[in-house]
Amino acid sequence: MDEVEFMRGRVYGADHDNPGPRPGRAYAQLVGGPLDGLLLDVTDLAEDARGRGVVLATEIGRYGPGGRCVYGPRTGEPSRFDWRGDVP
Repeated sequence: MDEVEFMRGRVYGADHDNPGPRPGRAYAQLVGGPLDGLLLDVTDLAEDARGRGVVLATEIGRYGPGGRCVYGPRTGEPSRFDWRGDVP
């Protein structure tokens, strides 16, 4: 199994022993960039925060350890967050 297949269906920030989605939670799929294929739990994000997008810590982006990725909701498809780029 390659890295891309391994990450699909996993939730960003979830416990490694239980990486899948949980019942009763809302998720957005991350599309593109280093976190492509992961799910993001958006259950507790307010609508206005969800509309602005998120900045997520990751070690596998352009800036390595300490770097972050920016994802924003896709117009007309808020359950998909598209990659906007990496920031230090």
